[in-house]
This record gives sequence, C-alpha cells and structure tokens, in this order.
Amino acid sequence: METNPQQQPPFNETNEDTPAIGGGLPVIEYWAEKTLSPQGPKLWKTLFHHSACLSCSWGTGGQKGGFTNEEGEKLQRCMKSVEAITAEIQPGVSTHFFDTNPIARLQQLSSYEADRLGRLSFPVILRAGSSHYERISWDEIYSTATEAFKRDPERVASYSSGRGCNEAAFILQLMMRTLGSNNLADCSDLCHAPSTTALNEMFGTKTSIVSLESLKEADCVVLAGANSPSNHPRLMNELIKLREKGAKIIIINPMMEIGLVKFGSPAFPVKSLIPGSDIASLYLQPIPGSDVALFVGIQKSLIAQGLVDRSFLQAHTEDWEAILEQAQNVDWETITATCGVSRSEIETAATIIGKSPRVVFGWAMGITQQTNGVDNVYSIANTALMTGNAGKMGAGVMPVRGHSNVQGFGSMGVTVKLKEEIKQALERLLGRPLTLPKGYHTRDLIEAADADKVDTLICVGGNLYGANPNSAQAKRALSKIDTIIYLATKPNIGHFNGLAKTNTIIIPVFNRFEHPYKTTVESGNNFVRFNDTGETHLKGADLVTEVEFLTTLADRVLGEDPIQWHKLSDPRYVRQLIATTIPGYEKIGTIDDTNEEFTISGRIVTTPHFKTPSGKAKMFVTPLPTLTLPKPEEFGIDRPERGLVLALMTGRSYSQHNTVVYKLGDKYRGMPHRNCILLNRIDAEKIGLAAHDRVTVQGDAGKMDEVEVIYGSVREGAALMFYPEVNVIFTAKTETRSGTPAYKRVPVVIYSSK
Repeated sequence: METNPQQQPPFNETNEDTPAIGGGLPVIEYWAEKTLSPQGPKLWKTLFHHSACLSCSWGTGGQKGGFTNEEGEKLQRCMKSVEAITAEIQPGVSTHFFDTNPIARLQQLSSYEADRLGRLSFPVILRAGSSHYERISWDEIYSTATEAFKRDPERVASYSSGRGCNEAAFILQLMMRTLGSNNLADCSDLCHAPSTTALNEMFGTKTSIVSLESLKEADCVVLAGANSPSNHPRLMNELIKLREKGAKIIIINPMMEIGLVKFGSPAFPVKSLIPGSDIASLYLQPIPGSDVALFVGIQKSLIAQGLVDRSFLQAHTEDWEAILEQAQNVDWETITATCGVSRSEIETAATIIGKSPRVVFGWAMGITQQTNGVDNVYSIANTALMTGNAGKMGAGVMPVRGHSNVQGFGSMGVTVKLKEEIKQALERLLGRPLTLPKGYHTRDLIEAADADKVDTLICVGGNLYGANPNSAQAKRALSKIDTIIYLATKPNIGHFNGLAKTNTIIIPVFNRFEHPYKTTVESGNNFVRFNDTGETHLKGADLVTEVEFLTTLADRVLGEDPIQWHKLSDPRYVRQLIATTIPGYEKIGTIDDTNEEFTISGRIVTTPHFKTPSGKAKMFVTPLPTLTLPKPEEFGIDRPERGLVLALMTGRSYSQHNTVVYKLGDKYRGMPHRNCILLNRIDAEKIGLAAHDRVTVQGDAGKMDEVEVIYGSVREGAALMFYPEVNVIFTAKTETRSGTPAYKRVPVVIYSSK
C-alpha cells in the first residue's frame, strides 16, 4: 500500500491559459488597480471601517477592525472583499435611468451588466401592463405592502439572503410568524441546508462545531467539495499555516482547482505570494455525487488498518456498530467503481486521517448540492466520529459557508424548520401558542408560486430568480404572484426577470458599512461581529434600513399588540429580544454597552458531549448512491451518436459572489468568458472535439448554443459551467430531506454546433 501522499492528482491537465498557482500577483494587481483609482480613498475608508466583510462567512471586520479576524490577526483582506466593496461604492443609478430603459431592454442584461448599473438610490415600481419602472412614494409603498400582507398568511412568503443583518432577520421571522406564516425561504435552502439537516440530527447543532482557534490546532484538514481559493480565500491562510507546521491537507474535488494545489497569499508576501504555498498533501478527484462511496471506502480502510477509535464510539456515539458493519461488508470493487478513486488512494487518505491526532473535516457545496447531500454529510461526520475527531480542540466538522451572515439568518429563525427552543420563546413573547404550518423552503416556494398558491412575496436581499434552476420556471412562477417587494442595494437580474403579476417594487436599502445604526452578523465559525455605524456616499439618496421598513410594515399590518413594532425600529431593542429568544445569543443583549464581540455559546464542541437527548452523537448508515446518466437519445437530439452525456457541475468563477459577477472570465481555470464548458480532453476527443470548438449543451429544460470548449483538469465524465447563466438548461433534482437542488450533478448532453 502507498504510504506517501501523491504529489499530483490524476486528472491534472491544464490549458495554456492556466497560471501555475492560485492567488498570487493578480490579487495584488487588482488591489493596486482599485485602490489607486479615483475611488481609492473611498475604498480604503471602507476597508478600515469597523464592519464585517460583505463577502464570505470567513469575513473579517467588526469592532476588531477592518483587516482583522476574530483571533485578532491582521492583513486578513482578500480580493473578494475589495470586489464587493467596489460594487457597493458605485455611483447611484441616475434619476432618469428607468424612464429611458424599458423592462424589455433590462431583461437582456447579464448579471455582470446588471451589477454595473450602479447603486439603487430611490424606490421604484413596475405596475401591471407598464413597460417601465417608475418612481414611487413611500406612502404608496406602505399602502400597497400593507394590503398585500393582509392576505391569507399561508399565501404570504419571504425570501432572504445573508446580505442583511441579524436584527433584520429576527424581525422578518417575527413578523411572518406573528402574521401566521411559516413561509420563510432563504438562500441557504439552496446551499448548506443538507449540512444543517444532518448536523442537527447527529450533534444537535446546525453549524460548525469548530472555532478558528480550534482549526489552528489541527494536524490534518479534509476539505471536500469546496473551491476555497475563490469562495472563502481567507481560509487559505489557515491551510498555509497548517502545512508549514507539518499538518496534512486532503482535498476532495472532481475538479483540480489550481489554488488548492498551490496558493500565493498576500498575507505572507515573502514566503507565499510569488512562489506559492503548497496546499494539498493528497488530492482525490471522485465522480460527482459519489462522496458517500469515497468516505465509506475510507471507513473500510480505517477498520482494516486498526485505526478506528472504538472506545470513543462506545462512550460517545449511538448506532456506531451499523456504520462499521456497512463499511466492512461493502466490497472494494463497488466502492472504487462508484467513486472512481483507486483503492490505494483511498487507503492513503485513511492512513493520513487515522494516524493524525486531530482532524478537521470541512466541506462546501460540492457535498451538499447533490440528491444525497444529507447522506454525504452523514458519511463525513461518521468518519470523524470513527476516528474520535469530534469533541476536542483541533478536530471536528466544519461546513464552510461562502456567504457573509447566511448562518446568522438561520440562527435568527429564518427557516421553515424552527428550533423548538425558539418556538417556545416566541410563544412566550406573543402570549399565545404558535401553530406553524409546514412552510415553503426555496424550491417549494417556486413550486407553490407556479401553482398559484402565493399572493405576496418579500425578498430581503438575494436573487430568487437567478439562484434557482430552470430559469423559465422561476420567471413563470414569480409572474403569478400578485405583489413582490425587493429590498436591495443594487440591481440584479431578478429585479428585471422575476416580475410580479400586479406590482413589483424595488426598495433601496443601506449596506452594512453605511448603516445609520449599529448591527450584528455571524461568521461561519459562530462568532458574532458588531458593525459600526456609517454613512452613504450617495448624495440625496432616498434609502431606508431593512429594520425600519420591516418594523413599519409590521406595525401597519399587525398593530402594537403584543409586539411594539415601532420600538423595534431601534436595533438595540431588537438585540434585547434576540438575547432572550435565540439560544447562545445571550451576550447580544448587552453588546451596546460592552462592545464585546463573542462566540455563540453551546456550539463549539471541545469535549465529547453533544446537544442530543442522550449527550451522544448519533450516527447514520449511508447507502452508496447508484449513479447513472441518460443516453444521448433520451434528450431527443438529432444524431445522438454524435452526442456525449456528462455530469455537469455548476460553479462560480473566481471573480463572482453568489449570482453577482464581477469579471467575465476565470483566469485560474483558463475560461475566458461566461459561455464556456470545461471538459476533460479525453471526453472531448470521444466525439471529435478540439479545444475552442463550439458546442450545444442541452439539459432537461433547455439548451445553450455556441458554448466554447475549454480543456481543463476536471475528471473524465464530468464538466463545469458557470452559474447562474447555465441555470436556464436544467431542472435540478431536489434532495428531499433538505430541499436543496443537485447543482453539482446535472445530466447534460453536448454535441457540435456545426
């Protein structure tokens, strides 16, 4: 058996445009370009502002300062934060923009183009039958919104993203539930819902049980289904430091991301920036959707090598015997055929994990956006528990979230699966039982709207249209809703394509660093940041805070009994309610006096006692998936013998945040624009394709033509295209327990456009 980690992954061909390392000088060049531009002083001012980063959940800021993480470490800014800030300090959309641009023209804009229209600085409405958005008064906004929210509560819904603050999230869910609705869809339904579902059942918590402090003590990190160099780049600094002290990093990803092999970090300008730092000790490239098989294989090898911590399992877990039995009984041929990774590679991974005293297991959407996403998380956590890697410093499970404060919205109760403790606290607050209907998560919301079951929708941030698969269905579904209200800082394609039947209203709001009140957000490692007040650069803008709009609306719709909504327009009072309602958030009630940012109590687990009824972690058997793809003829194409069926993974480019596109290409994958498909050379040659040929890519909901073929280091049988543009061609299957679409295994057929 191999004992030394491999140096190169097995599908490592890059194209002529791919750099040798991720990160590196292009990051510095981008910083220089932006900070030396006319907007430079404004950008620097914002970078130093005491507010949490607008980008990923590994963000810095808060009271510790703009460049500082929760451990007090400096130089923690990255290109993504600069991109996000640069977009927010754009000039305002001109007063007459909507007068001269009909909705038909705006619907032709790409995500990239929509973001560059500028900041929204006055409210507008698109009325039924009108061809243009027009300015609207606040009196009419509140009158229209009040009427819309007095509909049947089960026909009223919300959608949100982590763009806002905890205070707005708390008020949103409180308003909806006081109204009698549990339709609290959230962008996390489309990404990490399998993580929260699985972790809650296994450990009694829905978030990471690993703190940044604990991560620093790991001897090994397993990072699965994540493109951290692009989506959470500050995590890369931690991986670099771990490698330097001798820790091992195991990367699991069907795509070889160059930044996960070698990354140049500006935080270490001499030793890392130009030469790059080694990241992966071992790089495994499984078939998309096969992660359960890979982890069961690791478990089988751990058993064979005598590396299972049976005393830990007996003392601190439930149902562990069934997990070991499954791993022992499944044969190696089935495992390797399912995941496409060799037995020797799997055994090498098991050896590293089993012989490392402390292992942290992290994952992102390559794991969760699968039809068996919950099982994927189970299998990762089972592996952690089998080796005693939970309930101690330097070890545990850590979902890696790519959106700032998306976790905070879940903590505040913006979810259809409300924790019983929060439900009971809300009942005490309201003075009555809270009988909640099932509620619509994001995919259910689209299906319900398409079935004419939704009258009113409020979107607090996010891009509901752009984030969903099957763009035609999303557009049709939203068009059946009578009133849609969008709260946003900038235009996005959802504002132009996700139009209501009668009234579509866009309300401009303050962003995090210009908010007139102090606010809080939550990091992916359960740390609460306290954001300072600020001011907007938009002169004469007609903006509102999300807190003010929601409390004013709630006051008009629900009155003052039992909640004094007008009082909650001051976030200090919201924080006092949060302190008595949300478990672990007790310190937020005094944060205005103490200025003390804090780690949420009861979530970071450093002793093997878990928040389950028994105090033990519950383990679950994970069936190996049966992975098949349709035949070319099943897509109904002409000349199916010329077609090639692949498992398509949708992804973001390196210069993109969720559906917001900052640059058109992706230099780290050698993809020059958005209409590309990244293929393995072997796959392309099967049907006579060469690099830069043009193909049609067809899914079950549509097709895209003239797509450029780019050779890349994706494993055979898989391909990559950019989200949200590719959403138009498929209806993703949904993970039934969490509601998350399987964006990372979409059956498509490709064929020559000639």
